Amino acid sequence: MVQSIEDKRVETDICIIGAGPVGLFAVFEAGLLKMRCHLIDALPQVGGQLSEIYPKKPIYDIPGYPDVLAQDLVDKLEKQIAPFKPTATLGERVEQLDKLEDESFRLLTNEGTEVFSKVVVIAGGLGCFEPRKPAIERLEEYEGKGIAYIIKNPEQFQGKRLVLAGGGDSALDWTLYLAEVAEEITLVHRGSSFRGAPDSAEKVMSLADQRKINLRLNANVTAIHGIGCMGACVISDNEKNSTTVETDYFIPLFGLSPKLGPIADWNLNLDRNAIVVNTEDYSTNVPGIYAIGDINTYPGKLKLILCGFHEAALMSHSAYRIVSGGKKPSFKYTTVNGVPTM
Repeated sequence: MVQSIEDKRVETDICIIGAGPVGLFAVFEAGLLKMRCHLIDALPQVGGQLSEIYPKKPIYDIPGYPDVLAQDLVDKLEKQIAPFKPTATLGERVEQLDKLEDESFRLLTNEGTEVFSKVVVIAGGLGCFEPRKPAIERLEEYEGKGIAYIIKNPEQFQGKRLVLAGGGDSALDWTLYLAEVAEEITLVHRGSSFRGAPDSAEKVMSLADQRKINLRLNANVTAIHGIGCMGACVISDNEKNSTTVETDYFIPLFGLSPKLGPIADWNLNLDRNAIVVNTEDYSTNVPGIYAIGDINTYPGKLKLILCGFHEAALMSHSAYRIVSGGKKPSFKYTTVNGVPTM
C-alpha cells in the first residue's frame, strides 16, 4: 500500500500530481528507470476516481482482464509499484508551483508541504471535479436522502427501487450491474439512442426487451417527491406526458464537471479545461512539466486508462533525460530481468 508521509519537506526525482491509475502506473514506469517518485493527491487515499467514485464498478478495457473492479485494479497497481517504495502526500492539494534557478521545481500544498523535484508530472484526471446535476427543484433537499450522484457501494441498493438517468457509459454500466442487485430499475434517457459503448447499449436494450428493467427514452426526470426522503420521480416525455414512478433512490449519472483549480495559473497551454501536450513524450509548453491521462489533450485523444498507461511510459523515458542530466535511458524488458528495486 502507498502510505502518506508526514514530512513537510520532500526531495524527489519526479513529483506526480494525481494518484489515480495513470499516476500510479507512472510510478512503475519511472521505477524501472531507477527514478524516485513522490505522489500528491487531494484525496485521502490513492486511486483517484476509481476509489472515490466507483470502487466496485467493473472495467472492461484493461488488457489482460476481461473485467476488473475499479478498486481491484487500484490494489494491483499499488502492488506493482511497491518494490519502488514511492512516497506520497495525501489529503493535500498543490496550490503553488515555482521553477527554480537550476530548472527544478518547488511545489507547495495547502497544508504547507514543500516538494522539490526535477520533473513534475500532472496526472490529475479531470483535475478538481464535481458531478453535473439536473435542473430539478428541491434536488438538494434530498441529497443524502435518496439522491446519489456517485455509486460507491452497490450493495446498498440490494432489493431497492432505483431510477437512473443518463445515456453515457456510466449510466449503461451501472444499469447492467445493478439489474442483478436492485428489485426494480428504471433507466431514463433524454435521447433515443445512447452515447455509451454499443455493446453495453445492446445489453441494456436486451434487458428492457426481457422486462428486466424499465427503459424510458426521449424522457427526463422533471420532479421528485418524498416525505423526508426520496419517494417518487416524475418522468416526462417529449410530448409532455408525465408519469410518477415510486422509487427509493434517484441516481442522475450525467458525468463530471471538470475544474483545473490552481493548475490553470501555471502558465501552461490550455484548451478549455485540458492541458495541451506534445505527443512525442506528453510534455507541456513548460520544460520539465508533463501531463498524462484525462487532464491532457492532443489530436485523436481518447480518455481511456490504457491510453494513459501508454502516455506514462513515453513520459518516463523523456523525464529520465532531465533527471539524469541528458543521459539516454538503458531499458531492459522486464521479461528478461524482472522488476528491479530501488
